[in-house]
This record gives sequence, C-alpha cells and structure tokens, in this order.
Amino acid sequence: MDKLEKDYIVRATAADDALRVFAVTSRNIVEKARSIHNTSPVATAALGRLLTAGSMMGSMMKGEKDVLTLQIECGGPIGGITVTADAKADVKGYVNRPAVILPANKEGKLDVSGAIGPGFLHVIRDIGMKEPYNGQTELVSGEIAEDLTYYYATSEQVPSSVGLGVLLNKDNHVEQAGGFIIQVMPFAEEEVISKVEKSLQQIHSVTDFYKQGMTPEDLIHHLMDGLEVSILEKMDTRYACNCSRERVYRAIAGIGKKDIEELVRSGEEIEVNCEFCGSHYSFTTEELEALLG
Repeated sequence: MDKLEKDYIVRATAADDALRVFAVTSRNIVEKARSIHNTSPVATAALGRLLTAGSMMGSMMKGEKDVLTLQIECGGPIGGITVTADAKADVKGYVNRPAVILPANKEGKLDVSGAIGPGFLHVIRDIGMKEPYNGQTELVSGEIAEDLTYYYATSEQVPSSVGLGVLLNKDNHVEQAGGFIIQVMPFAEEEVISKVEKSLQQIHSVTDFYKQGMTPEDLIHHLMDGLEVSILEKMDTRYACNCSRERVYRAIAGIGKKDIEELVRSGEEIEVNCEFCGSHYSFTTEELEALLG
C-alpha cells in the first residue's frame, strides 16, 4: 500500500455554534482492516463505512477510558459487523463473514444494503458507569450512513446527517474512504438548516470529493455552503488493536475455575485468536494451572 498522509478527523462548529460538524479521511484505516481480515469488496465497503463512523463517534467521547461499540446484528449474508473506538479515535472492527460476494446493485455499485439485509444497529457507550449506555434502532436501509442518521434522530433526539463512503480501485484495495457527521443544535434557525440541506443534496459521494484532492476541512466548508465555520480541533485516527498476551490471560482467568480445570485436563495448550487484529496467543497447561493457584 502506498504511503499516504495520516487519517485524521476535523471537528468544527458553524453558524454561531448552531451546527456541530465532523469530517474524516479514513483510507488507511479501511485498507488496514481489509488487509487484516482479507475482506471481499462488499465486506470492505460495509466494514469501512462503520469504521469511519466509529472513528468520528469515538472522538466525541469525553473520558480517556470511554469505549464506544457499534454493532450491526443482521439477517443478510455478511452475518453482522462489530466496531469499537475510543476517545483517541483509535478504531478496530471485524465482519462475521468477510468473504461474502454479491453482484452489484441496480446502480452498478457494491451492494452493502443487500449484504447486511434487515436487522438492528446497537450503539453501546461504556463511560465507566455501572451499566454501559445501550441504544438500539432498526436498520432503515442497511447502507449504514442512513441507519446512523435514523439512530441519532430516534435514540438521541439529535437531528443529524451522516455521510460515509469507501471507494476501491481495480485491485480491490481502498483508494479513498471518509465521511462526515453534521448535528443540528436545538436553537438552529430554519434558514441555517435549509441552507445545509441544500448543500447536502449536491454531495453525492464523499469519496469523489476526496478523489479530487480535497481535505476534511474543504469538505466541511463545502457542506456549510458559506456559513461561518470555526475549526476547533484536528486529531489523528488510526486502526489500532489494544489486545495483548496479558489481557488475554486475564480474560481466561475470568472464565471460571471449572472451565479452566477442563482445559488443564485436556493436556493441550490452547490458542486464542483476536477477532479484531488476527493475533494468536498460545497458553500451556502449566500457565493454565497457575491460574487455578
């Protein structure tokens, strides 16, 4: 993969803080996910869109240890998608069936909606309380951006517009990926809202926009169509997995004495694989016995 600039997120406000705007370029994230999971083109597009959204939504969290999980539970051939992100905008994810192949849809594009099918979107925020916040909505299209727009309106009562895109080259590697989230504050004037709605109608593809050499900052100014924009922050985002041998060992310790005893009796070393990054961790029966001690 050719070396490109780092992926990054821009956070901004517009129209005297009446609008919150996030834009991201996520090409490296999605390409890394594709190479780790060896995803088919339609699975790359589906996972890439959810990873792109996850990076922006993760960056909205306040606490250093906050974790966001986006989960699509669905009846389509892809079988489901899971993405997690933290407040540093480190993001990771996987699809249940990465090899799924589907013909193009009637527009000649990758049929993400057909791969996902009917189902539910879960948004789980673990912010250190006793119970994580869990919002759930039905999928309205399976295109992911529209499903998140619907989630924000119904679960969080925040009128929003979400745009996500993944463009593959002829080798099925990721050429462009990115997205935006616009959130409307309760005091936004009708004139401001209709101006943004008008500019949204003129953006048919985030990836086409980036293909022309535009940046997330350019995308925000374009979406705001002449409204006064304040760029608040620019932050790097990346595909990163925080698994380690120690964390996996601690997780095994949590499965319970009876199950560990069974593993010891089998006399074989066990291997645990990380679904997010593909790392393999092996543990001997001696190490498992040490847990019982």
